[in-house]
Amino acid sequence: MNSDADWTAAARQFQQDLGANWTKALQSFVPAAGANAPPLRFAPDKLQELRDAYVREAAQLWNQGLTTNPAAGDKRFASDAWSANPVAAYSAALYLLNARALLGLAEAADADEKTKARLRFAVEQWMAAAAPSNFMALNAEAQRKAMETRGESIAKGVQNLLKDIQQGHVSMTDESVFDVGRNVATTEGAVVFENELFQLIEYRPLTAKVYERPFLLVPPCINKFYILDLQPENSLVRYLVEQGHRTFLISWRNPDAAMADVTWDDYVGDGALKAIEVVREIAAAPQINALGFCVGGTILGTALAVLAARGEQPVASVTLLTAFLDFSETGVLDVFIDEAFVRFRELQLGHGGILKGQELASTFSFLRPNDLVWNYVVGNYLKGETPPPFDLLYWNSDSTNLPGPMYAWYLRNTYFENNLVKPGKCVVCGEKIDLRKVDIPVYIYGSREDHIVPIAGAYASTRHLPGKKRFVMGASGHIAGVINPPAKNKRSYWTNEKLPKTHEEWLAGAKEHPGSWWPDWSAWLRQHAGKQVAAPKRYGNARYKPIEAAPGRYVRAKA
Repeated sequence: MNSDADWTAAARQFQQDLGANWTKALQSFVPAAGANAPPLRFAPDKLQELRDAYVREAAQLWNQGLTTNPAAGDKRFASDAWSANPVAAYSAALYLLNARALLGLAEAADADEKTKARLRFAVEQWMAAAAPSNFMALNAEAQRKAMETRGESIAKGVQNLLKDIQQGHVSMTDESVFDVGRNVATTEGAVVFENELFQLIEYRPLTAKVYERPFLLVPPCINKFYILDLQPENSLVRYLVEQGHRTFLISWRNPDAAMADVTWDDYVGDGALKAIEVVREIAAAPQINALGFCVGGTILGTALAVLAARGEQPVASVTLLTAFLDFSETGVLDVFIDEAFVRFRELQLGHGGILKGQELASTFSFLRPNDLVWNYVVGNYLKGETPPPFDLLYWNSDSTNLPGPMYAWYLRNTYFENNLVKPGKCVVCGEKIDLRKVDIPVYIYGSREDHIVPIAGAYASTRHLPGKKRFVMGASGHIAGVINPPAKNKRSYWTNEKLPKTHEEWLAGAKEHPGSWWPDWSAWLRQHAGKQVAAPKRYGNARYKPIEAAPGRYVRAKA
């Protein structure tokens, strides 16, 4: 361009093109709800505001030219390789502008909240997949590495891709480093009972005396139990044993075709209820203490309601970690759930079959696509990197299947209809479920940034259990918030002795404490553990003899 007039004319034409492109984008966005859904409508004033903001910001990018990297605030484009390549930096900034505009359109839609949530989710998934960082032709950082390594990074990336295709999932860590029973799930113990559904592990005491009430852990059946026993320094199981609790744990079997007909009743009756019975018998204890984590908490809560309906109270106290009983606030997972989806799953799996673990794992990963999917696509395949060894991510990749009938019942009666909190609505193991009868002390933990069990959903349990309750909120997410050993002195947690109706009210009066929530829980648990007695010198008893060393063979089965 040779003159200011030429530049002005070009800028004016650029803005006109932007306006025309905005109109085309809006026209393509409108049918996003589906062919059979009513057309989306947008308030004209909101659309005009969004259009003006888009044109203004795009013009600013144009006027800046190729001199800066306005996208550097996003970690995907933070490398100086992007700044050193003006075209790449501009494409990244324009991509972020388009993402903001599309999310703005989703927010501006005149629709119910669920429809808007689905629009947001769809836009977020599409934008995460469309990022210029995901493509070698546009990723300046990957291109630089390819040149610096003389193409070796590309060759390694192809090898990584072929390996991941063979194993059926994207590698999040160097899985070759870990071996269950050797350097994860290493707390010493023995399997003292097993049936077709689970193995019961008893752990060796590390103290001369133990509390008279044994402790049973009910982990989620959607994942392997050893998230609670990764390595000695971050093992919740070992922490319990060190605190003097005689500790038992359910290791769920990884379902195969032989379990295609297993139901929710089976997980409650032949699972949690059977484990409670066996632990009491081995320890000769009238009552035990128990913990349920995630779906394990839902199973345990249901089992306690069955016992309450029978007039039995073999559990003295219960701990719920990032668990739903009330499914009224399920967060982003709610976008998937409607009558059509639930009915499809019931037809597909409700009368028999297996839901593959990789399908579940993919669903949870795409709740955070940039962190748990595309980050590894870029690192593994475009840059040819091997992700570092990380025990938590190894566990995350070790998926489990679910029996179809159990999954179909769970889907309808929890996520869709929220029946567990409706007294008498659900019948499990022949008993009508009424959580109001579960009148025992309960410690409820929720993680502030949990995307699977949102903190408000965890807090909702306080509204349905009548016993004395303590609610604690930890920092971080679904797993990192829970697995936070005191020795690392990381993060913080919040407490409030009052339990108002909503989590927002609770948080307004909560006090923050530095470090792990585990000692707070341990102090609470001691109040319900009974007196101390001599630690047992052998596993099991005359009826329940050791079957094999922990962690047992069930946890080693791959999906």
